[in-house]
Amino acid sequence: MQSWPRPSIPRLVDAGLGTGPVVRIHDTSRGDVVPTDPEGAARLYVCGITPYDATHLGHANTYLTFDLLQRAWLDHGVEVHYTQNVTDVDDPLLERATATGVDWVELAERETQLFREDMTALRMLPPEHYVGAVESIPLVVDMIKRLEETGSVYRVDDDLYFEVRSAAGFGEVSGYDAETMTRFFAERGGDPDRPGKRDPLDCLLWQAERPGEPAWDTELGRGRPGWHIECSAIALHHLGTAFDVQGGGSDLVFPHHEMSAAEAERATGEAFARAYVHAGMVGYEGEKMSKSKGNLVLVSRLRAAGHDPMAIRLALLAHHYREDWEWFGDEIGAAEERLARWRAAFARPLAGSAKVLVEQLREALANDLDAPAALAAVDAWAAADGEDGEAPAVARTAVDALLGVA
Repeated sequence: MQSWPRPSIPRLVDAGLGTGPVVRIHDTSRGDVVPTDPEGAARLYVCGITPYDATHLGHANTYLTFDLLQRAWLDHGVEVHYTQNVTDVDDPLLERATATGVDWVELAERETQLFREDMTALRMLPPEHYVGAVESIPLVVDMIKRLEETGSVYRVDDDLYFEVRSAAGFGEVSGYDAETMTRFFAERGGDPDRPGKRDPLDCLLWQAERPGEPAWDTELGRGRPGWHIECSAIALHHLGTAFDVQGGGSDLVFPHHEMSAAEAERATGEAFARAYVHAGMVGYEGEKMSKSKGNLVLVSRLRAAGHDPMAIRLALLAHHYREDWEWFGDEIGAAEERLARWRAAFARPLAGSAKVLVEQLREALANDLDAPAALAAVDAWAAADGEDGEAPAVARTAVDALLGVA
């Protein structure tokens, strides 16, 4: 699957400003902020979209989190290998296609392309490997066969399930108790009440063909992948075991990231990821943002209304990535005013010390991607007077490199 174009990123080290510090970030599995100092290249996996609708601000908030992480890693002087999936066959996609009378393949391709356009406009760094579930079916089949060799796969009717308790570390990603797990599993695509399962939390690996639904011929029989095994297989294939960060929205902590990790660790005998990083949820004026409520704030609609993508980016950066927050109508206006102030400051002939600003930006991002602190530092610099003729250009370069705001 094709990714999107990579924006140009200036290197502060080339401007004589050295490199940034080690990045510290919150790991859900440890419940603490921990250093991420990759050995060699940094390896990042972020769970992608199920393309049944356009990119909303919740999606953008998540992918901006890991865009910032990559920028901080690059500034630290490490190469980044980034993989992201697209769940281009799954129940929500098929249900939306049926409801709208659109072919499911056409729907997936259309919404994936719109996602690419939104990511390009927001200057998000693209994944090195952008991988669809359909193209990954051979990887999924191979991984299920590896799990079968461990004795942790069983059959319910013609479907294949993973015995989650066979993974020694099951439960360590989320830290949830059994009651919480079961509740979230039922709410987030699981089937705890299905007869024939050994444990209510056991998850689907391979779904046998259903009438009227897409299916593929494989050694496992005719069918399609379950949700969690898709990411396990793609991540292991492109990044290997014990990669640096598994990322996504906080709604993926359980079951998705817990199940993916359990499957991978049972199949390989090694850790799946070193840290699990999760972005908060974005609501709308006191409600959950959802298609059913009709209150999705779409990036494409904001762009079509004439809002500068950099203002959209700034509106998101105004909130810490782990924060759950609400979008209100004045968010975009405040961001546009901030963008105008910054651009006016970058255009001045003289300004205050940009080196101090660079240090503040680096420290803010190294401290669990504290974007609000970074924005406050730029605000203060933009409001101050100075006598340095090179400062505006250096500050503009730093804001571009570290915050992705052009």
